[in-house]
Amino acid sequence: MLGRHLIDRLLSEGHEATSLDLVPATARQPHRQIRGDIRAPADVTAAVAGADVVVHCAAALPSHRAEQIRSVDVDGTRSVLDGCRTAGVERVVHISSTAVYGLPRTVPTPEDHPCQPVDPYSAAKVSAEGICARYRSAGMCVPVLRPKTFLGPERLGLFAMLFEWADEGRNFPVLGKGDIRCQMLDVADLVDAVVAAMTLPPAEVNQTFNLGAAEFTTLRDDFQAVLDAAGHGRRVVALPVKPALATLRALSAARLSPVYKRLVYKLCADSYISIDRAREKLGFNPRHSNRDALLRTYEWWRSTNVPNKARSSGKTHSEPWRQGLLAVAKAAF
Repeated sequence: MLGRHLIDRLLSEGHEATSLDLVPATARQPHRQIRGDIRAPADVTAAVAGADVVVHCAAALPSHRAEQIRSVDVDGTRSVLDGCRTAGVERVVHISSTAVYGLPRTVPTPEDHPCQPVDPYSAAKVSAEGICARYRSAGMCVPVLRPKTFLGPERLGLFAMLFEWADEGRNFPVLGKGDIRCQMLDVADLVDAVVAAMTLPPAEVNQTFNLGAAEFTTLRDDFQAVLDAAGHGRRVVALPVKPALATLRALSAARLSPVYKRLVYKLCADSYISIDRAREKLGFNPRHSNRDALLRTYEWWRSTNVPNKARSSGKTHSEPWRQGLLAVAKAAF
């Protein structure tokens, strides 16, 4: 999803671009496409040949099994950087995640906060950053970007559940009062930061940056904006924290819900990061608030035919994830 938006931006500015992906790219403009896997050296070699800069944003999401996550996110990162070194590419922008912090109690969380992974996904992201650090110390320019959860046209995943429930005229549940502050990010702002990391002098960008919206309120307010846009007069509904947490944990353990363990805990405490370093070094000035990003994505969802808005495997951000037993629970709302 990020790759498609980035390709469109680069092509619109007159750059040549190549995409390497497992699935056909759907950028709005034609470009050189390679169907392949970042773990396959031949595929990486073909993709990076002649490149001035490479952006590595491929990943296996938390919905994958642990061995898949490590294979793609760790071995795949090593494969990309190996291929770039062999091809003489001097700059690789690595897309990481604020998941590396685990469940930090310090907010806003700065880049120098200890990395404390709590699941296979966050552990793999930490390991991948370690590989990037080794290549950086060997002389390659490797900016590492840690975005918060980002949204925009073509982003579905768990957000498809909010959009579907809103569209059907249902209330939407949150844990407790819904008064936690959970920072998100619009993909357009993320692309701005990626382009800056691609083009600014190495001395400015050869480090690690948090990225998130500058304006965000509470989950209750942000989700309510989507319900209001749906026009059915529905409301965000508070759920008792302890019983809801126990239920979500059990469903996640049984793989009957797409709400994975780390996300369950994230829904219980404030989650936002400092973007001061990105402002100073990258000129990062996010244009969209949480609410803007949610509403932009919801309007795209409503206006497009997302395979009949059916739920699929949940393997990418571009698919609406299966809701499992939560699809049954929505009848109560």
